[in-house]
Amino acid sequence: MSPRPSDRLAIAIAQLNPTVGDVAANAEKARRARAAAAADGADLVVFPELYIAGYPPEDLVLKPAFQAACRAAVEALARETADGPAILIGTPWAEADRLYNAAVLADGGRITALRFKVDLPNYGVFDEKRVFAPGPLRGPVSFRGVRLGVPICEDIWGPEPVECIAETGGEILLVPNGSPYRRGVIDERLNIAVARVTEAGLPLIYVNQVGGQDELVFEGASFVLNSDRSLPVQLPAFRELTAVTHWERGQGGWRCVGGPRATLQEGEKVDYTACVLGLRDYVDKIGFPGVVLGLSGGIDSALCAAMAVDALGAERVRCLMLPYRFTAQESLDDAALVAKALGVRYDVVPIASAVEGLEQSLAPLFAGKPRDVSEENLQSRARGTILMAVSNKFGLMVVTTGNKSEMSAGYATLYGDMNGGFNPIKDLYKTEVYRLARLRNAWKPEGALGPDGRVIPENILVRPPTAELRENQTDQDSLPPYDVLDAMLERLVEREEPVSTIVAAGFDRDLVMRVERMLNLAEYKRRQAAPGVKITLKNFGRDRRYPIVNRFRDPGTPLPQPDDSVIAPTATARSEAFDF
Repeated sequence: MSPRPSDRLAIAIAQLNPTVGDVAANAEKARRARAAAAADGADLVVFPELYIAGYPPEDLVLKPAFQAACRAAVEALARETADGPAILIGTPWAEADRLYNAAVLADGGRITALRFKVDLPNYGVFDEKRVFAPGPLRGPVSFRGVRLGVPICEDIWGPEPVECIAETGGEILLVPNGSPYRRGVIDERLNIAVARVTEAGLPLIYVNQVGGQDELVFEGASFVLNSDRSLPVQLPAFRELTAVTHWERGQGGWRCVGGPRATLQEGEKVDYTACVLGLRDYVDKIGFPGVVLGLSGGIDSALCAAMAVDALGAERVRCLMLPYRFTAQESLDDAALVAKALGVRYDVVPIASAVEGLEQSLAPLFAGKPRDVSEENLQSRARGTILMAVSNKFGLMVVTTGNKSEMSAGYATLYGDMNGGFNPIKDLYKTEVYRLARLRNAWKPEGALGPDGRVIPENILVRPPTAELRENQTDQDSLPPYDVLDAMLERLVEREEPVSTIVAAGFDRDLVMRVERMLNLAEYKRRQAAPGVKITLKNFGRDRRYPIVNRFRDPGTPLPQPDDSVIAPTATARSEAFDF
């Protein structure tokens, strides 16, 4: 292949969906992407962060056998660059008894450069300091006469790594990423990239992975910024593809002059699509043939059923209605309408004999005690047992359907409705569940496998929510109205606001204190809950790690202010100070 003129460059963005631990499949997918990019005339193909391993690999990356498999795969890919485009690919890299989050540049059949991630994130869902050593600040790598800077993901969230690249002659910034989705993060990333481009005066290619990994979803949405902060390339979100960008060098340096320009979805459409992709990849990457869920006639299970069909197709989704004597006829009717609209297999399995058998077995132990939640929860646990039995018999994963409001307040039954392998709405508050249900009735995401049009009956959207564990029960018997509850929970969970601040914002003090107490007491339940898609700033799982045994309670009074008068002038934490 004849070399391109030095003033032109074609760089392919490989926005791919790796599977953590599937080194061989990830490498094969990289080969296909490189071949497609070669056919389009690419000089270089850029892959996401830790692509060969899959991101995040967590403690798997500490296994020597896994490290060796990743390195062997990268070496094999490097040999294949003897002809055609070069690659810049993310991988774990062990060197001098340290393990790095690395980007490997391979060209001409050899590895020609290595760069190690400098700033290791250790907040929220990230634990990179646990497994990786930080790399040194380094300048650009040389590629066919072009000096390419390779800051990796978090390295652009502060100025120093990019500043070092700019000061040592960098011409284009290539940024491999494993940046997971959360609400608002797409705009946040773009703003960070704009800041680095403005400071360095260099164009930037942001390459992000796509796909679900446990509770995280990566939406891709890779992009290019020119040094004047214009956006010549925008890849779509939630879609795997390889796209070539075209570059020219002029008097002002390198500039991207061509590439695809997608329009990104906004608002709740992005949340819905993330939930669908997270569920699809969890089921498919583990290898389940399909899913089963309890369809109660309520909003949560209806939305989960719609997401499951959009993710997997109706033929891979099975729904069970599990009625008891408190199940209203309208619940039966509404559940049947959802199943019909979605086209799923639908079975009605009454649970009276199971519940009454359990009550009969417990009667001698419960003699003399009034009926309470103990008996109510037998219904939920009978349903959970039946769903798990179907799961075992047919190999289907149980989709559990509790929302974030319920999980916050502990309004869920362990070993009952909490049974399941994955929960697509775990990080959605109840009010958001209603909004997404209405959205889905009017819109379907691109690539969804479910039907067009209304899939959730209007009656489900307007009927007061109920667990139907006793006569005429509604959720508001135990919880505040969901619009009030969700507003408080967002402040308590996402913002970690003190009770006094929430009260000052206009909420009833006694109610806030009650909700905060429920939130604390339910930690033991959440610790045993199935994983679910992260949507908000702080999900229950990797983001929010509270002790189960915890006696601290916010008293609801204004926070005491620090008293500097008790600090001696000699008290300091500076490293140059000594105590005598």
